[in-house]
Amino acid sequence: MPGKIKLILTWLVFGFLVYAVITSPERAADIVRAVWDIVLTGFQNIGRFFESLLG
Repeated sequence: MPGKIKLILTWLVFGFLVYAVITSPERAADIVRAVWDIVLTGFQNIGRFFESLLG
């Protein structure tokens, strides 16, 4: 992808994120919390998997 198109798309995504947070901060916080829970659960499951391999 050419550099200018990538830069424009990056700024558009950033602008949308800022707009989403400004217009609905509670919803944005809920989304961040949900994503964090998914990531945390994923790491916990990976840890359990390797623990079961070793144990």
